[in-house]
This record gives sequence, structure tokens and C-alpha cells, in this order.
Amino acid sequence: MSAESSELIIIALGGNAIAAAGQIGSIEEQFENTRRSLKGVVQCIEKGYNVVITHGNGPQVGAALLRAEMASEKVPVNPLGILVAETEGTMGYMIQQSLMNALQSVNLKKSVITLISQVLVDPDDDAFDKPTKPIGPEYDEWEAIKFRDERNWILIENSHGKYRRVVASPAPLEILEADVIEHLVESGMVVITAGGGGIPVKKDKQGIIDGVDAVIDKDLASSLLGKEINASILVLATAVDGVYLNYDTQGRELLRKLSVEDAKRFLEVGHFPSGSMGPKVEAAIEFVENGGDRAIICSVEEIMSAVSGKKGTEITI
Repeated sequence: MSAESSELIIIALGGNAIAAAGQIGSIEEQFENTRRSLKGVVQCIEKGYNVVITHGNGPQVGAALLRAEMASEKVPVNPLGILVAETEGTMGYMIQQSLMNALQSVNLKKSVITLISQVLVDPDDDAFDKPTKPIGPEYDEWEAIKFRDERNWILIENSHGKYRRVVASPAPLEILEADVIEHLVESGMVVITAGGGGIPVKKDKQGIIDGVDAVIDKDLASSLLGKEINASILVLATAVDGVYLNYDTQGRELLRKLSVEDAKRFLEVGHFPSGSMGPKVEAAIEFVENGGDRAIICSVEEIMSAVSGKKGTEITI
């Protein structure tokens, strides 16, 4: 193994990197996608980086919600936090096994472990007053009315006349297992954690933990984890090759280097929408402002090239 770096790097994989658009989302497809998405991770490990992997779970938790709905006449529907925990486990298993096999194929001896993580949120966060995060399947109007009455769900109509449930996406405040994650990294392990942003929880005045029906943005949780375990680099791997100005126009411009000041300015004037690149840029800004050396936004296929400064968008002070 090369010892070019012993820096700690967090690599955040999007849920769509594992369940790709246009596929049915079978386990066979997800395993194949997972194996492809880990090439850059293996290269980082070969270069001597200490690695923590986080991942999204949007398509997977949506499928879990759909299964729950279809079986609701037979078994109770689990709350959202339980489904996030389930996908942390199942997706962690796929990533863990695939990475172990990939490391073995290049003769790298490295232990890999998946850790289920709980993420503290404020139950008084303003996000709970105006839920905006769509989850789960689409419903017809009569179904939406039924679930509003029976389950107190909030559902909103989309652009083609269907309805989806929306939940709060509060800010992550603390990764409760951060000290364990840091210990595992210091022990030489690759850790897979904070899947889907982690399981949102709250604490009462006595410190008792309880689940919260919400979802946490995976990139913001990854940024917070980076701060808590003193990571040097945050890589936000996605479906595009970097951050663009005027992305949906013919005059779009790829930004290879971006200061925090400029990133904030472009964010404020609307170049990075909240439904796409916005949360990634926000997470990158937070990471760098909280002590990280650099944050990188790149495609899954170009992780190592982006870490080497050849691809992607790098955000620094």
C-alpha cells in the first residue's frame, strides 16, 4: 500500500449511485451499481487515505415505504426512522461486502464495518412547521385524503396531479456515535455510517433518546460527521461532474475552484437550487468553515481524480 497520505476523507455516495435511474431497483442491480461506485474508494485507500463512507437512501427508503403500504393490511406500517435504520443496514451490507471483495482483488488487507448511526435533531427546528421533503410513492387524490385523515400525514400535489407525503428535514446537530466512528478509524478500519443522513432522534431533559419522524440530508450529516471526527476532506459524489453556473442552459459553466465566499454568493442568487445542488454546496461550505481543508463535489466515476485535483469542483476557504 502507498503511504502518500494518512488524511481522513469522508466519501458520501448518493443513493442513486446504488439504485440507478431507469432500473427496477433489484438487489442484483444494486450490487452491480455498488461495485462500480467503489472504484474511487478503493483508489483512495490504495493511496493511504483513511476512509469513512456515507451514503444516501432516497430510492431505497421510497421502495421500503411502498412495500409497507402494500402490506399494510397484513402487518403494521413501521415509522420512518425504522425504515431509515433498515436501509442503513441493508445498504451498508451491500457496500461492505462489495468493498471487502474489491480490496481483496487488489491485495489490500483492510477491515470494513457498517455502523448504524443516530443523529440528534432539535424537535423545535423550524423544519417541523413546514415539512418539504417528499418521500415514498405517489398517491391519487382520494388516497391522499385518506392518509391525511387516518395517519395525519402532510401530502402535497406535484406538477402532474399526484400527491406525495412530505416530512421535515431538520438540521443535524450531533452524530451520537461519532466517538465510536473515530475510534474505529483510528484502529485502521473503513467505516460505513450515517446512511440516509442517519436516524433522526431527539433527547429529553433526562437525556433519554427517542426517534423522530423526519429525514436528514445526507450531505449535511456527512459534513457534520467530518467536523466531529476531524476529517480533512469531504467528497460529495453525485451524478454530475461538478458544480455549474447556469446548469440548465447552453451557456453553463463548470466551476473547478470555488471559494466559500463565492459559493455563498452564487447560492444566494439561486444558481444552486434547493432540490439539486444546493444542499451539497451548503454542506461543503459548512465543512470547510468548520475546519475541513477542502470539500469536493464530483461524479462517482471520478472520485480519485477529483481528490487529486484533476476533476470535480473543489471548495476551500
